[in-house]
Amino acid sequence: MQLKQITLRQLIIITGSFLIFFTFSSCSKFPKGGDARNVPVNAQERARKNIEEGRGVSIKNLGKSLKGSGSYEFSTSNPMWRASLDILDFLPLANIDYSGGVIITDWYSDTNNKSEQLKITLRFLSNEIRSDSLKIIIHQRTCAKNNACSIILLKNSRINTELVVAIVKKAAIIEKELKKK
Repeated sequence: MQLKQITLRQLIIITGSFLIFFTFSSCSKFPKGGDARNVPVNAQERARKNIEEGRGVSIKNLGKSLKGSGSYEFSTSNPMWRASLDILDFLPLANIDYSGGVIITDWYSDTNNKSEQLKITLRFLSNEIRSDSLKIIIHQRTCAKNNACSIILLKNSRINTELVVAIVKKAAIIEKELKKK
């Protein structure tokens, strides 16, 4: 039994035939109400009718529909984010991720005690201006003269409480200014 070889020309003809067949067969199904007398002449009226029937796309209410489900606020319009950056502006920042809701500072020490350093991590739990919208983690590194360092987690420290209060106050002021505009 011998197999017949298909030439390139025959392959093109067969492929083209299938494409033409599928193109015209998809056009054969006209939607209900295909009567031209029932279709508005004005383009805006046609678009409105298509959207009402669920056959179109409207970008007019796109922002409103995203508000309830995982809305994305730009960082300059988020008062908690702005307040946090304003309060921590004197610290060297190691990592800032708005989409992840994290600000991490680098190790910092004041001029009085170089052997003790702090590292602050802010996690944003929500965009609401409340003290429980933030989780602040503070680590303290203490180094001896021979560069032997120990790191401890500062739980319920005065610094943590002061940071939360300062950020929430600043965020409330920023939100008040945004509402004035």
